[in-house]
Amino acid sequence: MSTGSTGSTASPASTDRPAQLVEPADERHPREQLADAARSLFSRGLTHGSTGNVSVRAGERILVTPTGVSLGQVDPDALAVIDSAGRHIDGPAPTKEAFLHAAVLRARPDANAVVHTHSTYSAAVSCLDGLDPANALPPLTAYFVMRVGRLPLLPYRAPGDSSLEQLAETTARTHSALLLSNHGPVVAGSSVTAAMDALEELEETAKLFFLLRGHATRPIDAAARADLEARHPTVGSAR
Repeated sequence: MSTGSTGSTASPASTDRPAQLVEPADERHPREQLADAARSLFSRGLTHGSTGNVSVRAGERILVTPTGVSLGQVDPDALAVIDSAGRHIDGPAPTKEAFLHAAVLRARPDANAVVHTHSTYSAAVSCLDGLDPANALPPLTAYFVMRVGRLPLLPYRAPGDSSLEQLAETTARTHSALLLSNHGPVVAGSSVTAAMDALEELEETAKLFFLLRGHATRPIDAAARADLEARHPTVGSAR
């Protein structure tokens, strides 16, 4: 009888799909969070064209925006997936800066999201000569100290140049925000919302920095800064 042979061949066919293409059950919410964050960044002018990228940790995988896609048009069902080493394992091709997202998330086990933009004032600061490479912006407000901490300036590399990977990972161990020379900020947070809040604080501080140029300023003094850093330790250094 043919019915017995039909039953015996059905089982192997169900395993034809590669394991990495099976979406984890808990990945739906991070996908929607990432897409919502990307669209918000674009709609509020914090990124433009197809610039900028966002990543979210989803278990052992990292969801990241695809290359060449405007953040205003990110589809939660069309995200790139990389592993902790930055290797592409599923979905469309990731942003060419996916290695930076992986490096920062490896360095900061407290972080679950990374946001990178070319936001105008932060990018403008990154082009200035004579910045302190250990801290590119002065502590003009308490919220900058609380949400960003100190902002190291990394040397210029062409977008997508992975020679920046090791330096970014090392620096991110003690800083939640980095400024790429002639490029823009990379900011990590415990959630997408926290990363976006910190990025916006950085952008607003960069704007204040330009508005105040040529004026006598009074940044947060060393004692007040130390007090803020002591009360908000997860910003300045990874636990």
